[in-house]
Amino acid sequence: MTIPHGKLRVVGDVHGDARGFAAAVATDRFVVQLGDLTDHGPDSAEALRIMFRLLDEGRGLFLLGNHDFKLLRALAGQPVQVGPALAETIAQLDTELRERTMAEIARAPGWLVRGKTLFVHGGFHPAMLAEAPPKVPLTRPDAILSRALYGEPTGRTQPDGFPERSLRWVDRIPAGMTVYCGHDRRSGDGRPYVHRGAEGGVAVFLDTGAGKGGHLSWIDLAEEG
Repeated sequence: MTIPHGKLRVVGDVHGDARGFAAAVATDRFVVQLGDLTDHGPDSAEALRIMFRLLDEGRGLFLLGNHDFKLLRALAGQPVQVGPALAETIAQLDTELRERTMAEIARAPGWLVRGKTLFVHGGFHPAMLAEAPPKVPLTRPDAILSRALYGEPTGRTQPDGFPERSLRWVDRIPAGMTVYCGHDRRSGDGRPYVHRGAEGGVAVFLDTGAGKGGHLSWIDLAEEG
């Protein structure tokens, strides 16, 4: 799967905010959605339908996010912990949408590169510049796909019960390269958060809390990305 030449709209984590997602894709630009289409928001089923219409029309794609990966595994009968958000997502899926969801998540790329721009859900690894993303597994992902899905956990747990995540991976982005990602809600002002690493590369975090009390964010890129 590749990103076509031309202008892009990069959309952050949707998390079931179908209304915001519908507004985000009302564009003539090709849409690159950074993963985590479902869970938390009011209408994960409609968020999926919007994405699948984009796929059918050749107007967009989505990257594999950790929530998408967990949804695929749950629908495939793999042993996963199904919390309230995931349970609500699954309850919204009829048979047809369930089958389409499994098929499309299984095809979703873990990362994509266009020129000096890399798109990924969770975090960057230098190997992504030389390796194509692997086929989506139903078991534990390898180290590079794990970075793509989850970023770089520190091994510690935050007071809210979620894993603490490090930004050390940003320091490995080469100079001149920009990584667009979601996963971490780093913004303090409702706008995408920009962080420059030690080697001069830049990470732009587009998760601004859609479906979880915040809103959906997107960024438009010129033809060269």
